[in-house]
Amino acid sequence: MSSCCSSFCTGAQEIFTAKVAEGDLRKYRRRGPNKTTRLLRDGVMAMGGGESLIDIGGGIGALSSELMAQGFRRGTLVDASPAYVGVARRAAAERGLAERLEFREGDFVEQAPQLAPADAVVMDRVVCCYPAYEPLLEAALAHSRKLFAFAYPHDRWDVRLVIGGENLFRQWTRQAFRAYVHPEPAMSALIASRGFRRVSRKKTFVWSVDVYMRGAPPR
Repeated sequence: MSSCCSSFCTGAQEIFTAKVAEGDLRKYRRRGPNKTTRLLRDGVMAMGGGESLIDIGGGIGALSSELMAQGFRRGTLVDASPAYVGVARRAAAERGLAERLEFREGDFVEQAPQLAPADAVVMDRVVCCYPAYEPLLEAALAHSRKLFAFAYPHDRWDVRLVIGGENLFRQWTRQAFRAYVHPEPAMSALIASRGFRRVSRKKTFVWSVDVYMRGAPPR
């Protein structure tokens, strides 16, 4: 089912092409999941996993696949790029997951009212694609019964410098897509205000990977 009316979708469709999606699938088949995908998978499973998941901006379906291999029985993958959804659907069929994984094409914020809640909602390097993190986090948290996990870039001067340079290049080449570094304290405060508490945080040089549990005791 497709719904993509936002400017975010326009940029995502422009940059996340079939060529990029096929390249990501080849890398996944050759090397396995990347670092943030592994950290999200392990963090979610360390908190007990669940039966159902929603994978926001799921790309080729690597995180969905990893979690379903660890015990999740069903999932929904939402992505704004038709190319990614097509590749993810084909890859899921090849892995025998076609009957257990639903695919939605579009902006998750627009798709969210049509989706049922799930035990876990995950976002692997997705919030940095949204100009405004609030509506995305609000919709994601509202759909999580138990766990919310996401990877986002560190709010640090060098990360901002690199992403700013990439955005200048995109502007110069007339690409619509932009990346963003959102303030971690503000995102954490929003998540906590919705009844979630952070249960783990892992870091790479560029990325932070946080796992939250609904109603968990304060740390």
